Amino acid sequence: MTEKKNIAIMGAGLVGSLLSLYLAKRGHKVDLYERRPDLRKNVIDGGRSINLALSDRGWRALKGIGIEEEVRKVSIPMYGRMMHDEQGKLTYQPYGKEGQAIYSVSRGGLNMALMNLSEPNNDITYHFSRQATDVNLRTNEVQLRNTETGSTETIQPDLLFGADGAFSVVRGAMQRTERFDYQQSYLEYGYKELTIPAAAGGGWAIEKNALHIWPRGNYMMIALPNLDGSFTCTLFFPYEGERSFAAIQNEQDLLGFFREVFPDALPLMPELVQDYFEHPVGSLVTVKCFPWSYEDKSLLIGDASHAVVPFYGQGMNAGFEDITVLDQMLDSFDGENWGQLFEAFERRRKPNADAIADLAVLNFIEMRDKVADPRFLLRKKIEGKISEQYPDKWIPLYSMVTFTDLPYSYALETGRQQDKIMKKVMKHIKSIEDYDKPEVQKLLEKQLVTKEKLKKYDKSAGLE
Repeated sequence: MTEKKNIAIMGAGLVGSLLSLYLAKRGHKVDLYERRPDLRKNVIDGGRSINLALSDRGWRALKGIGIEEEVRKVSIPMYGRMMHDEQGKLTYQPYGKEGQAIYSVSRGGLNMALMNLSEPNNDITYHFSRQATDVNLRTNEVQLRNTETGSTETIQPDLLFGADGAFSVVRGAMQRTERFDYQQSYLEYGYKELTIPAAAGGGWAIEKNALHIWPRGNYMMIALPNLDGSFTCTLFFPYEGERSFAAIQNEQDLLGFFREVFPDALPLMPELVQDYFEHPVGSLVTVKCFPWSYEDKSLLIGDASHAVVPFYGQGMNAGFEDITVLDQMLDSFDGENWGQLFEAFERRRKPNADAIADLAVLNFIEMRDKVADPRFLLRKKIEGKISEQYPDKWIPLYSMVTFTDLPYSYALETGRQQDKIMKKVMKHIKSIEDYDKPEVQKLLEKQLVTKEKLKKYDKSAGLE
């Protein structure tokens, strides 16, 4: 490292807190500015939490800074999806191979863990209740207002990182520059946080090591386990329509709806009425923009540059992977031309950010509509058999995204090719036994071996 920089990170959430550890490791002085009060001392944003699904890309970033084992203490493995139909019948679908899991973790719990791990570092300082009101990109001056006292101050760091989320103030300043592309799109669905409390004698009222889904066609509910035995539930629901947030006006509407469509969940949710009417409706936004940097002074990272909807469980993982990639690029950085580094980083990450945004919307449709379809479940089993038979040529799309470090863009393109092949294969299959039919095997050999339609699984395409 040729020069130690004074770096300001706007936003002390998950990405900002982890980024501070990586930058301080390289000798920089890091100040984090967060508009909210210290969440370790204050309960904030009640009713707006979607539990996070930590997977391989996120674990890789945590391991890279040596805090993987600490975070495992506050996470719960989920080995598959547990689907609940309208009669309460359960169907289980593993996420990957035996032993592979995604991990349920509380957003607040993980954020507090990262803060507690980073704050003792003398090169890292947190500043809470500091709201950025204006950013001058040309001079790197940021005006801050203390939300507790009303006082103001101006900072001028050497480098500015915008890790301040989907509605980033730093990105807002970039949007006012020339040739800045920006796009945001909302789903016609919102979400509301609900709760299944711990069982009367302690422990979990439903299967602990699974992500629970109640798929209902054009809406759904999910539940992820917490360490205290409870589950954080999220109802994804249209804003308007016959069955929507607008249609439920009172307790009678709510209970009647749940009795009809979530009958097995209702007895487990004694606080349903209170949760539903007290908690706000959250929105689901996708943000795409470019460039992510301004000259050699500032860089957007995480949701500030690529917010995605939560249906692949990759928002946090993608933000953490940003940090992994940036850290790898810093290994060969000369310490001089930060603008060149930022430009190389954003061009490398932009195609993958766009890919996971598209994949997340597609997975919403799958979770909402398809996971209750027996034909879809059969197809998943057939894909598993293909993966076992051709392990170097077929990794299911979900596994590519969740259990490898292959670029998201690679996974999206390969998944499209796989879908075309599966549509041909499924024309010959009515049950799992049909997989061994000669015509099926001949078709697979033609598609996967002779024509080489799918790229070979290549570790060099990943981060290593």
